[in-house]
Amino acid sequence: MQTLSRAQARRVALAAQGFLDRRHAKPDLRTLERTVRRTGVLQIDSVNVLQRAHYMPLFSRMGSYDTALLDRASGRAPRKLVEYWAHVASFMPVDLWPHMQHRMRAYRDRGHPWMDGRDTSLVTSLMAELREQGRKTSRDLDDGLPRRKDHWGWNWSETKKALEYLFLAGELAVAGRTAQFERLYDLPERVIPRAVLERPVPTDGEAHRELVRRAAMSHGVATARCLRDYYRMHTSQARPAIAALVEEGELLPVQVEGWKRPAYLHRDARLPRRVGARALLSPFDPLVWERDRTEVLFDFLYRIEIYVPEGKRVHGYYVLPFLLGDRVVARVDLKADRRAGVLRVHAAFAEPGAPDSTPAELAAELGSLAGWLGLDDIVVGSRGDLSAALRSALRSVQT
Repeated sequence: MQTLSRAQARRVALAAQGFLDRRHAKPDLRTLERTVRRTGVLQIDSVNVLQRAHYMPLFSRMGSYDTALLDRASGRAPRKLVEYWAHVASFMPVDLWPHMQHRMRAYRDRGHPWMDGRDTSLVTSLMAELREQGRKTSRDLDDGLPRRKDHWGWNWSETKKALEYLFLAGELAVAGRTAQFERLYDLPERVIPRAVLERPVPTDGEAHRELVRRAAMSHGVATARCLRDYYRMHTSQARPAIAALVEEGELLPVQVEGWKRPAYLHRDARLPRRVGARALLSPFDPLVWERDRTEVLFDFLYRIEIYVPEGKRVHGYYVLPFLLGDRVVARVDLKADRRAGVLRVHAAFAEPGAPDSTPAELAAELGSLAGWLGLDDIVVGSRGDLSAALRSALRSVQT
């Protein structure tokens, strides 16, 4: 059995996630498609403190790009990406739609708490209205009725709950997003390319193997838990799929230094001698979203603190790890102050053993980020052991 050091496993993971790919001066749709083939999915989240979550992993790998590329790929024909609950709410390649049919069927068969005890006539009327009039938001279909205000979080109307259930069940698809980030619902046949809809529906076992295969390609090397989590599969689904791919020789059992669980290397995974990455990673980046894996691979303890009371936060509200080479060497709490045209670095912290070049490299990457976001200045606060050195490095860059 092959043995990998922790450093080798890190480089395999970074290569699989696209951090070996060359950044282009002007990334195009082909560059975006290549990048999404690496990541497999792009997680969607409504938090917009810096930039919406699905745009950030592309910037981390491609550099400065026109976000309209992603909007076009996910909202116009010929559609390349489509929304579904692939990891959580995510953009995924449209050719993955048939492999999610087993998940959609499960929702149709067992229902959902959103629909328990509710009048099914609402579903019937919503489907009829969308069939007749085309894509609509839940607000369009609410007929102006106010949303409930008895919950601090998802104050969803009955219409929204029904639409989300129909989306989970595959009866509806998301045709795009409004400027206010609201989903536009429509019939799948008006969203998914006909060639994809007409493909034979895989058996459950075939679908499970394809999801594990894609997870393995995006991870490079992974434990069963990592493979299962990537597309949020049940153990009963992932275990036989892993066994089948091992038997076929697509997954190779390996030992990784410091890993307590058995690991699997995808047979096509690259093992580079070095990785020269430099990137700020969103909290929702697939490289770091499985926090235990992040800790084992990078010796980096990472917890998102958005929902932690301000006085109890350790590093800040919206903290991004900073990847340099094949290590996470720092973390920064960032906010895009669009009204003032400023990228605010509320705090900056160095990781143990961070190289002397960290402040200068981080300053350069923050400059790229600010430029991409259309912000004119970078202001560094006083929190964190890296803040003073980062301010100095930024002055050097700006003079």
